Amino acid sequence: MAWVIMTKHRAVISVIGHDQKGVVARISTYLAGCSINIEDIQQRVMEGLFIMTMLVDISDLNTNLDDLIFGLKRIGEEIHMEVTIRLHGRKEPKRVAILVSREPHCLERLIADRERGVLKGDLRVVLSNHDVLQPLAAANNIPFFWLPSTDKAAHEAFLLRKLKEYQAELVVLARYMQIVGPALVEHYRDRIINIHPSLLPYHPGANAYKQAYEEGVRVSGCTAHIVTEQLDQGPIILQDVFHIRVGEDTLEEVKARGKALEAAVLSQAVELFLNDQLVVREKKVIFRPGYLTETV
Repeated sequence: MAWVIMTKHRAVISVIGHDQKGVVARISTYLAGCSINIEDIQQRVMEGLFIMTMLVDISDLNTNLDDLIFGLKRIGEEIHMEVTIRLHGRKEPKRVAILVSREPHCLERLIADRERGVLKGDLRVVLSNHDVLQPLAAANNIPFFWLPSTDKAAHEAFLLRKLKEYQAELVVLARYMQIVGPALVEHYRDRIINIHPSLLPYHPGANAYKQAYEEGVRVSGCTAHIVTEQLDQGPIILQDVFHIRVGEDTLEEVKARGKALEAAVLSQAVELFLNDQLVVREKKVIFRPGYLTETV
């Protein structure tokens, strides 16, 4: 007897927008009309924002894929929501550009997590205002370019040019010690992630660990956030803490503890972005409900 193994063709449908009645019914009815079976559906409403993720089987699709995509887009326009679809298991890794200055710890962690298979992104290029970390990038086969930031306008033009050249989809500030200009923020709106060495909104700006140390703070930490035009005020993705033994720890010990945490938190935030687990809406970062993990 010969056994026939049927391979399923799956897709992931995402729906995001202001909550309203009938969304699930509208999408489900359309999918049924296309002979699509819904295998899993997860949804959440947070502060009026509706987020839904559906895993569907399109093996028996009675139309072509282009018509399906167009039909879902049309429904999204009619109900004023963002409706997207992608084939499950065929997602191309997002192209990532990393901005650095002198400190290597965050870049090292991102590279290490890529090698371990934790980060699914394509680390396309490292850009800097110093040449200090060029050997680290070269040792890991990542193109590296730098230009001094003494001329702010020229440096930002350099960044925009290289980001376009390498088709960056995500920009990661891995201890890039410069203020990002408004043109870059606008061009990569909600696609720039920064790591700040404090529990924002406390101790914004420079020398955050020194501020915490001098104030006798017993718990400090770091914050991964989306970059906006307002310095260190963008939507928060993740935060984590470490303890300071007041009167015992030196400032250098506090900094060392903080740097290790920075690298871990930044990498985790980047991982969430690359896995499409983040939704940025109305100055807040919201996690998708029970995100449907893809199997290899």
